[in-house]
Amino acid sequence: MITLFDRLTKNPRRLALALALLLSPLAAAQQISVKLQPIAKAMCGPLDLAATGDGRLFIADQIGLIYVIDTQGNTLDEPLLDLRDRMIKPNGQYDERGLLGLVLHPDFAKNGRLFVNYSAPRAKDTPKGFDHRTHVSEFRMAKDNPNKADAGSERVVLTIDQPQGNHNGGGLAFGPDDMLYITSGDGGAANDKGPGHNPEIGNGQDKTTLLGKMLRIDVNGKEPYAIPADNPFVNEKDTRPEIWALGLRNVWRFSFDEKGRMFGGDVGQGTWEEVDIITKGGNYGWPQREGFHSFPFAGKKKAEDNAAPPTTHNFADPILEYHHSIGDIHGVSICGGFVYRGKAIPALRGMYIFGDWSQDWGKPAGVLIAGREGADGKWTQSEIKIEPNGRMERYLLAIGQDHEGELYLLTRTILGPKGGSGEVLKIVP
Repeated sequence: MITLFDRLTKNPRRLALALALLLSPLAAAQQISVKLQPIAKAMCGPLDLAATGDGRLFIADQIGLIYVIDTQGNTLDEPLLDLRDRMIKPNGQYDERGLLGLVLHPDFAKNGRLFVNYSAPRAKDTPKGFDHRTHVSEFRMAKDNPNKADAGSERVVLTIDQPQGNHNGGGLAFGPDDMLYITSGDGGAANDKGPGHNPEIGNGQDKTTLLGKMLRIDVNGKEPYAIPADNPFVNEKDTRPEIWALGLRNVWRFSFDEKGRMFGGDVGQGTWEEVDIITKGGNYGWPQREGFHSFPFAGKKKAEDNAAPPTTHNFADPILEYHHSIGDIHGVSICGGFVYRGKAIPALRGMYIFGDWSQDWGKPAGVLIAGREGADGKWTQSEIKIEPNGRMERYLLAIGQDHEGELYLLTRTILGPKGGSGEVLKIVP
């Protein structure tokens, strides 16, 4: 039987990497432990959470329903909104499509505006062979019911044709500037290659496409939206002016901290997961880089760049990375989170709380992680233990935050969006 030790000792580079990860500054730090309090059950796949500010929570389920958790903690029988008749039906075995994002307008209490990101069927003008189309749409709350949205009020704000069914991004958030930020994956498949991908540089580096980007638009005036005058590429020829940052593979979730910094978890391919602080005009390297490391993207005219050190391209570095299989912290698909500003768990205050979908594709083994910024600006990370068994023993789909800054894990126990194993769990002391 070949052990992990045998594999490491036969590969000195991998052994050195394992030792570096295991001996990181936080490896021996005091362990933080939390418990999980069930908040809502019997969903297919809760993927996003929005807090109204008055104690209610809206939960977006991948199959197209948005549920309401009232101020007493009860999940209402009637959904806030049902989008199933206007989106694709996710495959119950495994699917990255569906109702992927939900955010409330900063002035939601007065204007009742909410925005969703969902996978719609192909349209007449969708390129041949493409899989589906992303819709970022606005809805308005019903005038006679605070727990219902007006299903007939949809205004499609932005559409993105998707070559494949995976890497759809889906994250939505309003920044401190009241602009709407949107994550878009590279279009799917692998290596940022294939039909619908730029064969020379990949979609991540192609400024003529919205794929593989962080987008920023103004939904507070002109319809369907306006381009903010201070977007970084607004005056650049042959460039989509909506782009805020590029070189991203598939940022699934992102958030802003109290300082206005944008934290995003960019899902890696085969080896590295990364956390980025995403800045105006930043280029995060995909598909020429994964984490801090060169990635073997084989472009037709840029092949000579593949062997070059990533630093020659002025790519922005992540603040954290972890391996898919080596080290105390590892996992296969990062889930971005929030810098904790709640009061229930003082030990987490100021830390970036994020996680990973699972340490293993074949079993629910989600991981919760705390990132800590040092006085020198460098970041370290440690796993947060979940009592009583150490880990959540569920797939971690997303992390949500309420109006008081407390955090929630959106989870399920099976791969695909079917059945009722989806559960929302609050992180408590």
